[in-house]
Amino acid sequence: MNFDFIQPLLKEDKTKIILLVIDGLGGTPLDWGGLTELETASTPNLDELAAHGLCGLHQPIGAGITPGSGPSHLALFGYDPCKYMVGRGVLSALGIDFDLTSQDVAARGNFCTINEQGEITDRRAGRISTDKNKDLCALLKKVILPDIEVFVKTVKEHRFLLVLRGEGLSGDIPDTDPQNVDLKPFEPKPRSLEGVKTAALVTTFVEQAQRILKDHRPANMVLLRGFSQRPQWPLFDEVFGLKAAAIAAYPMYLGLARLIGMKPFHSNNTIEDELDVLENQWKNFDFFYIHIKSTDSAGEDGDFNRKVRLIEKVDQNIPRIRSLEPNVMIVTGDHSTPAALKSHSWHPVPTILWARHCRPDGVDHFGERACLSGGLGPNFPAVDLMPFALANAFRLDKFGA
Repeated sequence: MNFDFIQPLLKEDKTKIILLVIDGLGGTPLDWGGLTELETASTPNLDELAAHGLCGLHQPIGAGITPGSGPSHLALFGYDPCKYMVGRGVLSALGIDFDLTSQDVAARGNFCTINEQGEITDRRAGRISTDKNKDLCALLKKVILPDIEVFVKTVKEHRFLLVLRGEGLSGDIPDTDPQNVDLKPFEPKPRSLEGVKTAALVTTFVEQAQRILKDHRPANMVLLRGFSQRPQWPLFDEVFGLKAAAIAAYPMYLGLARLIGMKPFHSNNTIEDELDVLENQWKNFDFFYIHIKSTDSAGEDGDFNRKVRLIEKVDQNIPRIRSLEPNVMIVTGDHSTPAALKSHSWHPVPTILWARHCRPDGVDHFGERACLSGGLGPNFPAVDLMPFALANAFRLDKFGA
């Protein structure tokens, strides 16, 4: 999106917009000719919303591209993910309110399980508890690197944050996480001369971490990805004229929201807790981003039936959201995470845009196949959702005389 183009068209109003992101919403059938998780789920409330709104399937990045969570969310927020790029490390740091300086390089870490051959058998170490994570992070604070400050902070479950602080550091090194099992972690090799020093430091960190964790199976090794330094970007309220709140349970999503100037609100990991926050803050903001993580986790675990149940849980809470009488409500996912693939995928994502004065398109069921014939289109860019939302909220003036 061209921010310079849209800013002169902005106008003030008291209307309110909700963006409900059901993480990893899109799916595929388990068997030939079957239904996706969303199509299998009983979703009468989402179906009603679809029947009175516009539906479609959005492309987070582009045709055939499997997106990460960071860029796919940026696209939903109206930021071109190919222009505004940031590593997972920065998002993890901001998500736990770590104060990154200009000298810092941050990385997202996973505690993982390796076998005697050094091959990864579980990238998430059985999703260890957050309390166990805290114990392991305390052990990793024993790692010492020359002339560098090392910060190891718990994020949640198997996730942790690594921050290196010192002179001459660069985020220009690749992940050590191959994002597959039965492989050994990658060596941190620099992508450029600027990354040579940091790659050497990361190599030393990983070697020391492996020695420290060797007797702590299933969390006996670490994987690192998203090495990055904090960028300076246009802020959401300046770009879209909206005072925005972000409600999420997982720190990374709050970090992304904080990066573009949304006010973050951490909740417990249930939709009911998140909606408590929404109701308490309803009078204070114009735009609410609500993130539901559990559906994505079920997809990554390959648990089709659990993902179905979690989608149904979201559906049961739709009336509670609608009772607040938002002017515009968008329901979608950041990407697809089919249980059949146990990973993010390139498949376009089902989307509903409901507004009091939108033009219904005849779709009466919220599912991948139904959305193919929706008025938003079968492959529309995710970055288009914010202009659609602004227009339906009467927050865009006409262009030209």
